[in-house]
Amino acid sequence: MATVFLLLIYLTFISLGLPDPLFGSAWPVMRGEFGMPLDAAGIVSITISAGTIISSLLSNRIVGRFGPGKVTAVSVFMTAAALLLSSISHSIWMLILASIPLGLGGGSVDAALNNYVALHYKARHMSWLHCSWGIGALIGPLVIGAFIQGNPALGIESGNWRGAYITIGLVQMLIAIILLLSLPLWKRFNQKPLVDTVASASNSDSSNNNDSNNKRAERLSPSPAVNVFKIPGVLTALLTFAMYCAVEYTTGLWGASYLNEMRGFSKADAATAVAFYYAGITIGRALSGFLTMRFSGETLIRSGLCLILVGVAALIIPIPGALIRPALLIIGLGCAPVYPAMIQLTPKRFGAENSQKIIGFQMAFAYSGSTFLPPIVGVIARNTSMLAVPIIMAVFTVVMIFASENTNRKTIQ
Repeated sequence: MATVFLLLIYLTFISLGLPDPLFGSAWPVMRGEFGMPLDAAGIVSITISAGTIISSLLSNRIVGRFGPGKVTAVSVFMTAAALLLSSISHSIWMLILASIPLGLGGGSVDAALNNYVALHYKARHMSWLHCSWGIGALIGPLVIGAFIQGNPALGIESGNWRGAYITIGLVQMLIAIILLLSLPLWKRFNQKPLVDTVASASNSDSSNNNDSNNKRAERLSPSPAVNVFKIPGVLTALLTFAMYCAVEYTTGLWGASYLNEMRGFSKADAATAVAFYYAGITIGRALSGFLTMRFSGETLIRSGLCLILVGVAALIIPIPGALIRPALLIIGLGCAPVYPAMIQLTPKRFGAENSQKIIGFQMAFAYSGSTFLPPIVGVIARNTSMLAVPIIMAVFTVVMIFASENTNRKTIQ
């Protein structure tokens, strides 16, 4: 039954990934239909992320009051409803309205499940958890690309982004129903003492790390309220999250537009090419789960950041069009270990008694990075050139490297 519960958590993260790339991949078609300028996508992006920031900051209270099971089921229902509402939008303002529940639906469940897995499971499960997000995120551009391309045999007209939103929305609704029916299972596992659950998870994974797991379990005892911002390394860790999501969301939001306007890709090809980026994240996180057995989280983060820099540099220089997809794949492979490793290291770096609160702030800063920075990138690109997109991504990555290394120095144990 424990395996079934873990698979349910994986399924939830697939549902979190499904909506994320839809808007950016569909925007080249949407903006033509709505008659909007390139950077108008930033308004929708800000709305989605603002909702996620709010729900992330409130995650500690919300999950504490209603429990992760109910929060998860309701959140997925909200995203399903938001996608279906988006599919009938005929103006940017209707799309913005639909983006409110889409954003609110993601933050609390993201923070709650990340903290749960960080405390109860080994690093490999955190990587595979976020690999599940990658599976959902990989499906999105493929579905959008297929509907934009069209298929007369199936009665699908070209440019039909609405059909993709309806399809993903119905899948989300099905997942929400599964989660609703699984509420008794969530209740069963949440009744277990936290320390016992950690010990059980540790024993089932391996007996080689019992000492470190026992120390981690001891740190689960309640402690006086502390100002987490005064804990060494917290602020630079939050900056790392913000920069990471700035890179991740800039690629997802502007990748298709960059390929369409700067590299001569058709709108359908641009949407499906972005799938290579998400494929890199998915494949990389599947592999990272095994690499965590041999390498530390800090090492995986460093390696990932170097790969991101290589992939972004390839987009800046005038490489042949055939190498664009591999470059996006490399960026995805680089992104793969960074986010889950940073989450997994949180209890170790800052104390398990502080992890839920700090992870809530990490989610908020992560979504702040995705809220404000990608739209600014769009404004700059509109007023200069789309080439500004990978250049600014390179700057974000360099800042992320310095912040990550600073966090490492302050939290060495």
